[in-house]
Order: sequence, then C-alpha cells, then structure tokens
Amino acid sequence: MADLRLTDVAKTYGGTVEVLKDINLDIKQGELIVFVGPSGCGKSTLLRMIAGLEKITDGTLEIDGQKVNDVPPAQRGIAMVFQSYALYPHMTVKDNMSFALKLAKKSNEEIEEAVNNAARILQLEPYLDRLPKALSGGQRQRVAIGRSIVRDPKVYLFDEPLSNLDAALRVATRIEIAQLKESMPESTMIYVTHDQVEAMTLASRIVVLANKGIAQVGSPLELYQRPENEFVAQFIGSPSMNLLPGEIVETGDHTTIRLEGGGTAISAVPSQTSDRGLKVNVGVRPEDFVETDGDYIYNGTVGITEALGEVTLLYFEPEGDRDAIIGKLPGIHADLRGQKVRMTAAPEKVHLFSNGQSLLYRH
Repeated sequence: MADLRLTDVAKTYGGTVEVLKDINLDIKQGELIVFVGPSGCGKSTLLRMIAGLEKITDGTLEIDGQKVNDVPPAQRGIAMVFQSYALYPHMTVKDNMSFALKLAKKSNEEIEEAVNNAARILQLEPYLDRLPKALSGGQRQRVAIGRSIVRDPKVYLFDEPLSNLDAALRVATRIEIAQLKESMPESTMIYVTHDQVEAMTLASRIVVLANKGIAQVGSPLELYQRPENEFVAQFIGSPSMNLLPGEIVETGDHTTIRLEGGGTAISAVPSQTSDRGLKVNVGVRPEDFVETDGDYIYNGTVGITEALGEVTLLYFEPEGDRDAIIGKLPGIHADLRGQKVRMTAAPEKVHLFSNGQSLLYRH
C-alpha cells in the first residue's frame, strides 16, 4: 500500500489544448479519495495519468516517494476498475479473477489463496464457477473489483464503476464498496464519479475539480459546511446552495447584510470595519431555510412544490434573470403553493462570498 503525491501536474493535448494545470495533491496510505466535478473537468484524465494510461505533460507523480512519470502502467503497482466490467464471457468468475496471476506465472497455491481471499471479501464464494452472463450487474462489478484485489496493488483506481448500474443496484454496490474499504483499511483508493452522493458517502476526502484545476480538497462535511468558493458551495449539495446579492451594513464577530430583495441576513462569518459597504453574495442551503413571521432573508411567492414525503421542496417564482430560490422544509407543505412565504436561517448557516470566494477563509 502506498502514499501518492502529485506536484504541479499538468495535461495538454497537441501543445495548445490545456486540460489540467497546477495539480498539487498528497494522498496518504489508507485514504479513499474521490474526484468529482462537472463533465469535462478532467477527473478521468487525471485518474488515467495516475494509472499511466495518459502521459503527464508537466509536473511529477510519485508513488511511495518514487517518481513514476515514465514507469509503464503494469509496473506502477496500480489496479484499475473501469465503468465497463470487461470480463471474459467464456471464463468463470474464478478464471476471470485469476487470469492476471496466471499471466504473471504465479504458483497454483498463490493463485488459489489470492482468489479465495478476494472472493471472501467480496462475498463471491457461491459464484466462483458461474459465467458472467449468470451474474447480476452488481455481481459482475464485484468480480471486476476482485480481479484487482488478487493483484494486491499499491493503489486502487475506480473510474465511475457504478455508472452502468440501475439506481437500486448503485445504492447496494456503493454500500459494498464502503464495506470493502472497511475490510481493507490500509488500502489506498482513488475513485472518480459524477455522483456527489457517492462522493459524500464514500470519501475520506473529496477533490473538487473545476476550471482545469482543484477548486477545493476536504472531507465531505468540510466541503458541505465550509465551502471555499461559490463553485464548491453550489456543486456540493442537492438542490444547490441559494445565492442572494446584498451589501454588508454591520461588521464584527457577526456580520449583517442588507439584501437586494429587502431582507436582512445575519452571518456568523466575522468581518472587518473596512468591509462595510462590500457587495457580497449570501449563501443559504435550501435545507437551512426555515419559515418566519419576523425578519427574513428572502420573501417570495412559491411557484411549485415537490412533496417528497419526508420533505417538501419549494421553488419560488424567479425574479428577473436570477436563478429561482429553493427552500426545503420537513414534512408536507403542498398548501404553500401560490403563497407568499418568508424564509430565514440561523447565522451559522449563512455563508458569505465576495468575488466568488468565501469570506470565512480570510481569517
């Protein structure tokens, strides 16, 4: 198992098309790191560079302190699990899992021990003599993971391994991957996904990629509770964080903001005297809004409600060219459709951004 370090890593195609730049990241042994970001942000490209399937244009990649930029993929001690299972249809589960070990000329005893160990971890023991066509999608993905486990790699790479599964199987297999990591605490894993639920539930740390670089690195709760910038604030969380323009009118340990819509917000983010008059965006997550009869952050007319059982989403009628504000209240509130509703939030739930960056990180 291994530590992994990327220093000033960049990727350019044809010398002109820059995909990634200034990637600096330390991954410690035993971490499960998840790369997330919008389509085209370079998360799969970065994974493939770590695997050696894409050449690094600039910078260095180290595994256990050794530079591996020019080391062939097979010699990096890395195993990769792809979106497609890529199983040999004519081979049994056991033969699929043992194939790479046979090519490496391992002894029959070594192969038997490695396959049985992986099958036990992945609960595949009843299926070792089956062909892939006799397995469900989730079971096939477990076989693909088992094929990696038997090689005992330094680093496991997962490239959107659940994207081919239906919703129910995705949930079940996600839990299985979490259990797999628990059973292999020393294993270093890097996981690429577009699904933030996977990222939030699986990751030791999340790496959010945007604008050719890293927008923020942190634990799932750090990114949710303390986003460094508006991009991360709106990317992490569903529905995404509401942003309302305003101006700071009182400063100190708590900051008071007068909003363009006439409301007032008080944030636990501290501010300086020189911030008075500063134009900011006030960020409030839909689930942090509560109804109020008093001072409000937002006051609008509910256009559409979505009753989801345990919660109701309130979509307020948009004003001008701004995105519609969304509230998320516990319980069923279909009666609020068409009603004028005042919303506020506790100061510790009110985020402040200036020029796209969180004011929290200035202090």
